[in-house]
Amino acid sequence: MNQKTQKILDGLASLYPDAQPALHFKSPYELLVAVVLSAQCTDERVNKVTAVLFEKYNTPEQMLSLSQEELEKYIYSCGFYRNKAAHILSASRDILHKFGGIVPSTLEELKTLAGVGQKTANVVYAVAFGGDAIAVDTHVFRVSNRLGIAVGSTPAKVEEGLCTALPKNEWSKAHHYLIYHGRRVCHSQKPDCPNCTLKEYCDFYNKK
Repeated sequence: MNQKTQKILDGLASLYPDAQPALHFKSPYELLVAVVLSAQCTDERVNKVTAVLFEKYNTPEQMLSLSQEELEKYIYSCGFYRNKAAHILSASRDILHKFGGIVPSTLEELKTLAGVGQKTANVVYAVAFGGDAIAVDTHVFRVSNRLGIAVGSTPAKVEEGLCTALPKNEWSKAHHYLIYHGRRVCHSQKPDCPNCTLKEYCDFYNKK
């Protein structure tokens, strides 16, 4: 890790020592469903939806007792509810019939589930199973590019860059640090550069 990246990582760790997932869950299955719902939706909204949904339907078996139309009514406010409902039910069937009702714990197996791409698999693998992975959401993508830790035009390129720039045992923690910084300081439209303690290392700020 180069000196600049080390200073940024140390700064983020100092700013957000308690950084953790914002989604509420009590099992790997609940986390999986919540992450699927979080696509292009706020974690706050997802938590409100799952607080109701998970009261009765928090296992693959229970979820499959719902029709797609019934599930859509629960998750409507998360947006893209038809696709998300179809993916959740399909993934639940796979978990039940291919994995004995237990969410698989490897990246390769997670990505075989419907609606589970690289980002979702990385989140579940890292958060639920303690694996080393960096999920690149909009916050991680934006902050990584602006700071210059990993520069890329696609999430896959940024993930590759982060995995190269950071030690493997820091990947999961760095993911949460970058999300927190994106939400609290490095906003999409109006980044709070004057009050950012990392601005001296930031490519975006220094180019301005």
